[in-house]
Amino acid sequence: MVRTFQSVIGREVKAQMEERGKKIDAMVACVGGGSNAIGFFEPFIDADEKDGAPKLYGAEAGGIGPGKGNNASRMTGNDAVDGIMQGFKSRFLLDEDGQAGTTRSISAGLDYVGIGPQLAELGERGRITFDAIRDDEALAAVSEFARNEGVLFAMESAHAGALALKIARTMRPDQNLVVNMSGRGDKDIFITCPVFRPEEWKQFLRAELARLENGTDIHFAETMGKN
Repeated sequence: MVRTFQSVIGREVKAQMEERGKKIDAMVACVGGGSNAIGFFEPFIDADEKDGAPKLYGAEAGGIGPGKGNNASRMTGNDAVDGIMQGFKSRFLLDEDGQAGTTRSISAGLDYVGIGPQLAELGERGRITFDAIRDDEALAAVSEFARNEGVLFAMESAHAGALALKIARTMRPDQNLVVNMSGRGDKDIFITCPVFRPEEWKQFLRAELARLENGTDIHFAETMGKN
């Protein structure tokens, strides 16, 4: 059901590229549970790469590196197992008791312990190639795209952006790579600002704290209540 509803993403990508007379050679999406990714890939899943179909890539949360509890990588590494949770069978990061394990990622949208079963199956048979993108790589991609493209990725999507930068280096200039930007980075300023503008961020927080201590918000709330 999710794949069918979200397939509007992939259909729009396909239509827009056809309008421009562009062939898609590769497609990259971040993958947590995978709702955006499976919709993005849906129109291209059954096509064969031998017939010119695009290569499909999924970027998982590599966190701070390998090892249980350090990431949220289900299709890369050796920490995930087949299991049944929340009503479906797929690949999960589980603890010794078979319960949801500990995950870690700079992106709250990618730290889910499981992955959609169709994505898992496509990964196992090689239709989708997965890679684990570390937190620092995702942050570097945020900076790269913001500076050079004027695009502010959400931390989830930045994982796809980071993988796209890797893949682009292996492609010819005449080939086309499409990245699924499934979210904007406005909501992630509490994550990115301390990294990119630490002193300015401290000044902002001090100003906000002073405003709260002076009762500005309380006065505002009381005024709104009277109105």
